[in-house]
Amino acid sequence: MSTSPMPVSEARRFQQLRGHLSYLKLNDAAEALNWVLDQARTERMSLTAALERLLEIEVEATEARRLAARERFACLPEPWTLSDFDFAAQPGVDEKLIRDLATLRFLDDASNVLFVGPPGVGKTMLSVALGRAAVEAGNRVYFTTAADLAARCHKAALEGRWKTCMNFFAGPKLLIIDELGYLPLPEDGASALFQVINQRYLKSSTILTTNVGIADWATAFGDATVAAAMLDRLLHRAAVAGIDGPSYRLRGHQRQAETIRAGVNARVS
Repeated sequence: MSTSPMPVSEARRFQQLRGHLSYLKLNDAAEALNWVLDQARTERMSLTAALERLLEIEVEATEARRLAARERFACLPEPWTLSDFDFAAQPGVDEKLIRDLATLRFLDDASNVLFVGPPGVGKTMLSVALGRAAVEAGNRVYFTTAADLAARCHKAALEGRWKTCMNFFAGPKLLIIDELGYLPLPEDGASALFQVINQRYLKSSTILTTNVGIADWATAFGDATVAAAMLDRLLHRAAVAGIDGPSYRLRGHQRQAETIRAGVNARVS
């Protein structure tokens, strides 16, 4: 930091400029003002370059705050990204399809994604990874399980907040509904799920993970009419990723156990 004294007029002008920035709520720029002015003096930056650097600091800080807010809202259960997924360990996954989905073009078309397969094959991890990519691209995302969604809708109906609840689930650019079919839905659960999907139909995208094959939805959800209507809307514009490979989660646990065993053996020897 420069230690040379400023002329009184320059000192007053500096305080006024800092005050203007604070008044406009450009707080990060206000904090960085002294540093940027010193840098401009040292590097003989033009007025335009110094101003651009000052505003760049504010923009970067604003973007970081907005990203953090989107991450909090999304409620993603893990910090997984697509780079964390080992495609070689799960041959049942169509890597080309997943890479295409990672471009997020499906959000522009309000298309849906269905991950179908038994427990542990990587459905949730892939859905979370796509959700994180969407968050980082500036989209509002929300993650929930099918059971939690049904319970929340049921409670909202009892408390007279049904419309508010439906508006909430209609809002995100991407809604991720995990674990459909893992737990039995309450009596009105399938109907609530249908209404959420129906109001998002052709407007915004939904990723849904399920262990129930599409042909078995009518039996699994107890209402053939609702199941058929739900599938009609989900599949109108959708990518379906059926995963029938080995348990991705079990492989991960085995790899971790092998690492621990190797460490123990190394200490013993």
